[in-house]
Amino acid sequence: MQTRRTLLTALASLTALGLLTACGASDATDAATDQVAPKGQKGTTINLGPDQKRVHTGKVDAIAAKLPAAVRARGTLQIGVSTNSSPPLSFYATDDRTPIGVELDLATLVADTLGVKPEFAPVSWENLFVGLDSGKFDAVFSNVTVTEERKDKYDFATYRLDDLAFEARKGSGWKVAGPADVAGKTIAVGSGTNQEKILVDWSRQNEKAGRKPVNIKYFQNQTDSYLAIQSGRIDAYLGPNPTAAYHVASAGQTEVVGKFSGAGAHLQGKIAATTKKDSGLVAAYQAALNHIIENGTYAQVLERWGLSGEAVPSSEINPPGLPRTGN
Repeated sequence: MQTRRTLLTALASLTALGLLTACGASDATDAATDQVAPKGQKGTTINLGPDQKRVHTGKVDAIAAKLPAAVRARGTLQIGVSTNSSPPLSFYATDDRTPIGVELDLATLVADTLGVKPEFAPVSWENLFVGLDSGKFDAVFSNVTVTEERKDKYDFATYRLDDLAFEARKGSGWKVAGPADVAGKTIAVGSGTNQEKILVDWSRQNEKAGRKPVNIKYFQNQTDSYLAIQSGRIDAYLGPNPTAAYHVASAGQTEVVGKFSGAGAHLQGKIAATTKKDSGLVAAYQAALNHIIENGTYAQVLERWGLSGEAVPSSEINPPGLPRTGN
């Protein structure tokens, strides 16, 4: 969890660099202490407070009718978000307890379209899937990549491109274009993530080619990874591109040395709303996502968080995903 001061400083840096853009009128807040304005740039603010005043849209009856009757009667969507994520995906507001970020904004628009109230449950990454399996969550909006293995248990409605980035110490002079460039390197990655699968696969490719494998390290949080980069204990951290761009801009101590699709070299990865397989929910999510893409509120949210480059033209249900390990 980041402190209030860290969030304010980091987002000010991002805004100044153009990685985060100004909030629209609907995102304004009356509390000046919950806004950030970069030096010498008046009128550009980012709302960091717990009252986000998010972009909203109206209910569409024909799309809402796609929800299972039990969910319509309940009037809420139980949505899992990961507390392990970082800005601008999902993180804590200035009260250090309210989750905010692009994932929650998009989930809110989906809920609006479906005529239900979103109820967010912040949990650890592994508990997102436990919650889906148990029926606790109707959906997860938390930077989940579509993979062939996950499609065995879950249904997906895509809403954003999935790009990953290698982040290394600033001025390293190192560039990563493929497996050979990480041979013998010490790289940190999140356990249970698709980026871990890619890194493991690259390490195996290196061994088959007679090169050194990757020395893969795991830390409990990203802060520990960043400290390890600065101390020289690791060469790089592999994670989501949005969080890498955020950290590079806010800290000024690292740089992106390689950017890739989250599904590997031959397939563009997709981030998706995730639900339990055959729950009857995925068609409603897809229809709602296509509606907000068409009416422009989707673009407003991505622009707000500096992620316009990861927009999709339409939502897909269960597209080709990251191949199974070893394939």
